Amino acid sequence: MQRDRLKKLAASMDALAQKDEKLLQRTQEVGALRRKGAAALHAVCAEFVRTLNDLTTRTQLKLDPPDYNADAFRDSAANLFQINARGRILQVEFEATPELVSTEDFRVPYIMHGAVRCFNQELLEQDLIREQLLFYTLERSGPVWRFFDARTYRTGPLDVEYFVGLMEQLV
Repeated sequence: MQRDRLKKLAASMDALAQKDEKLLQRTQEVGALRRKGAAALHAVCAEFVRTLNDLTTRTQLKLDPPDYNADAFRDSAANLFQINARGRILQVEFEATPELVSTEDFRVPYIMHGAVRCFNQELLEQDLIREQLLFYTLERSGPVWRFFDARTYRTGPLDVEYFVGLMEQLV
């Protein structure tokens, strides 16, 4: 009887090792997706800034940081991109979810979350900062950044058009 219990315990321990290996592999995959997502988000910001700067003659938007390497993503802290156009600011803050994948604040599973804040001097004088939530979601077609407006429940892809709409509200 003791031998049977030992065999069963040994099988359980082997299964545990396999489970741990799968979790480690999944953790590494999600980490790589997060780095890729951070770079993709910066690329959208950079495309917006570059496209608008090509069309302006007197005002230049500035993106901080101007360049981004996926290895700069901080998994355990907030990450920040900022677009500035003469005091009209779009601030993009995002971070990894505490767990590998979450559905706590958005119905589609996501691995990073954050917010886009937009403000200018007039809004600051009124103590107003407009904010919309961001989620890096895991969708069937692949991971994608989405915005969510908690006031209107409007959601959609985070792309150049999204930033155009936000900046239009500030000028």
